Amino acid sequence: MGEMFLLGIAKSVVEKIVDLSVDEVRLVYNVKTDLKKLEDTMISIKDKLLDAERQQHHNENLRHCMWKLRDIFYDAEDVIDDFKCEALRKQDAINHRNTNSSKVRFLASCSTCLPLSFCLKMSHKIKDINGRLGELATEWNSFDLRQCSDNRHVFRRETISFVDSSDVIGRDKDKENIISMLMKPSEDRNVPVIPIVGIGGLGKTTLAQLVYNDDRVTSLFPLKIWICVSEEFDLSRLLNLLIQSVNKGVKCDDLTLDALQARLRSLLNDKKFLLVLDDVWNENQAKWVELRNLLRSIDGSSQSKIIMTTRSLKVSSIMSSICAYKLKGLSFEDCLALFIKWAFNDGDEKRYPNLIRIGEEIVDKCKGVPLAVRTLGSLLFQKTDESDWNYIKESEIWRLKQMENDILPVLKLSYNHLPSHLQRCLGLLSLYKKDEIYYSNKVIRLWMANGLLETPKQNQEWEDVGKQYLNELLSRCLIQKEKDFCLYFTFKMHDLVHDLALDVSQKECKTVNSKTETVDENVRHLLLCNEKLVEVPRVLKEMKKVQTVIIQDGSVKSKVILESVINLCVSNFKYLRALELRDSPLMVLPNSIGTLKHLRDLDLARCLGISELPRSFYKLRSLQSLNLAGTRLKQLPDGVQRLIELRHLEITIKATHLKEIRAGCWTSLQYLELDWCNELECLPEGMQYLKSLRTLVLNNCDSLVSLPRSLKFLTKLEHLEIVGCFQINLKMEIEEEKDKDLQLSLKTFSLFGLHALTDLPRLLLQGSSSTLQQLQIRGCPNLSVLPAWLPNLTSLQKLEIIKCENLSALPEGVDRLTNLSELAIDGCPELSKRYRQNGGEDWHKIAHIQKVVIKDED
Repeated sequence: MGEMFLLGIAKSVVEKIVDLSVDEVRLVYNVKTDLKKLEDTMISIKDKLLDAERQQHHNENLRHCMWKLRDIFYDAEDVIDDFKCEALRKQDAINHRNTNSSKVRFLASCSTCLPLSFCLKMSHKIKDINGRLGELATEWNSFDLRQCSDNRHVFRRETISFVDSSDVIGRDKDKENIISMLMKPSEDRNVPVIPIVGIGGLGKTTLAQLVYNDDRVTSLFPLKIWICVSEEFDLSRLLNLLIQSVNKGVKCDDLTLDALQARLRSLLNDKKFLLVLDDVWNENQAKWVELRNLLRSIDGSSQSKIIMTTRSLKVSSIMSSICAYKLKGLSFEDCLALFIKWAFNDGDEKRYPNLIRIGEEIVDKCKGVPLAVRTLGSLLFQKTDESDWNYIKESEIWRLKQMENDILPVLKLSYNHLPSHLQRCLGLLSLYKKDEIYYSNKVIRLWMANGLLETPKQNQEWEDVGKQYLNELLSRCLIQKEKDFCLYFTFKMHDLVHDLALDVSQKECKTVNSKTETVDENVRHLLLCNEKLVEVPRVLKEMKKVQTVIIQDGSVKSKVILESVINLCVSNFKYLRALELRDSPLMVLPNSIGTLKHLRDLDLARCLGISELPRSFYKLRSLQSLNLAGTRLKQLPDGVQRLIELRHLEITIKATHLKEIRAGCWTSLQYLELDWCNELECLPEGMQYLKSLRTLVLNNCDSLVSLPRSLKFLTKLEHLEIVGCFQINLKMEIEEEKDKDLQLSLKTFSLFGLHALTDLPRLLLQGSSSTLQQLQIRGCPNLSVLPAWLPNLTSLQKLEIIKCENLSALPEGVDRLTNLSELAIDGCPELSKRYRQNGGEDWHKIAHIQKVVIKDED
């Protein structure tokens, strides 16, 4: 059916209207009045949207009205963003004028004094939006919606303790693992909680049922209690359920909370019990502590145990100090056996080997999730026509009709439980193909470009908000981390969660190829994915409101068609926020790209044909992220320094020097990466002006020989990574008295493949002695000694030394690094010999470190 993300859009628009006032944009009176009317109307509608979302599935007229609201909200967001674009244009004009004069000045008050002609045009647009909302008001009010708070609740579903073990396939090992955990003696005065965690449909409840009904568990725990928690984690409700489970038929509805606690104690005192809390969603620690403390107060409870099932690692960490049992998918063989059990009557499968062959491909789609296997098997029960089986094989799971307890509705509970801002973010991940390896930093920039992130709190940046969102999705098992690269991580999304994302975002996101015949004209995000395009897809010519275009991995091979697609994007998609063209055969960007005043994310990575940027490039004033790594730019044009919103910049240039960074330029820049700048001999003058820079990466800049001392002025720099710069020497001593008290903020410092390195930069590292947490040194064969001041890095948590063959000892005083919890030594023969646990002469100096990994020369 597709979700509208109305609440998230409404919140974003209201926030942006308020920001216009906070930023003191000078507006003519009529515009202020119109904006205030729009804000009041939006807030009034927003307050009732949660109720509307709950009722829409039973009221087609309401749903139709909400779709109309969505389009108006998006148009309102575009108009509000126009104000920001105009303010940026004005600010840039003043900055550029002042840069060209003898003195740089910033006249922020003038820059926000917007032209009268612009304000009048905006006034007409806002009046039009207010008018459209007014026309819908009567219809909207007729639905008699209530104001609701944004507290997400899942719909209650009941589970029971019984399971027929003959119906369960492939969980014997998991059952034994949980039972062995139950049999371990408790070392805590709290009742131990064993959390079983995994995505919906994986079989957490089934596993708990198998354990609950095992004879060994029954003999170990004379009293067993099964509670399906599901919705609210309400103490009175849970105590009622506990009492009724122990003492069947007792009614406690009229008892006070204190009386309920007394009754439960009297029932459980001196009894050894197993309590299963199935389907827990509660993330309020205080509510759990109330129940935990009550259970702890029961005499003899220390020998009792609790099994808890949840979809959230956060819930698991709140309720238990025991490492979560992360349930994995079934093997292919077990899935096939389960599928046959649900698709055929006993023994019938032997008569249909042709269907079994198709069934194997269907099972592969389920990726180990037993509920998905059962759902698809049930759809084919007693169907023996190959066409029915091929239909299921070739269909996306999210397009198949399903009952309430089938896989997609069960997974949808996880989506419904997400806050509105995370729902939009998850939906946008459907834009990529299944089995995609996602890059955290790239995803965050896409979310930023589309305005999906909430405004950062004090001392936070937008990128930090994006990281919080990803951590939330990780904790809810909706994505899985693949590999951590320090500055970013990669992750994957289970195919069934991808199906869920496709389902909820089908009106927002669309993959277009040569076979695509129709696309809803209001779709906002496009993925072009077809190498066989012989012309620009006709459906693109009919669209106007697109915000994201991704041409993935050079999927359009024809230069002519690619240029036609880009020209179409420029002419049709005036509100485009993100454009990804990486690995494409593009030779030149059209000069008209400067008209995309809303563009925030432009990715031209590895576009080998690009050697220069158009003169209009400076007009992309909203640009937050620009990736020019792997291009063949001869020099970075002056216009790029005029991009005052730029936060992320990756560049490759074929020059010995970069142009000087002027004061007042790139004041928002958070991330700078110089990538394969083989001829670059030094970093640009003016690095000290990058006051917001948090990450600096120098990757394979072969001719770079040193770092400028001006880096000491970058007090917000947290991550410095230098890779494959063969000639660089980082010797930077403290030369001036005032440098001794230098306060820097480096958290990670990584050196990979620096053949000329003989020393570490004392100026930067000692200035970060209270903040540096991770130091990585790899492939530095000429580094023969670590500096004596290294033990001054008192916050260091992780030290990694790999392939530094000439390094023979750690500095004296390494035992003073009391926060050091992880040390890795590999490919350093003398070092490994000296510090290994068995026979190493200096093992005692590092014995305090929690995790030590030392690999010998062999």
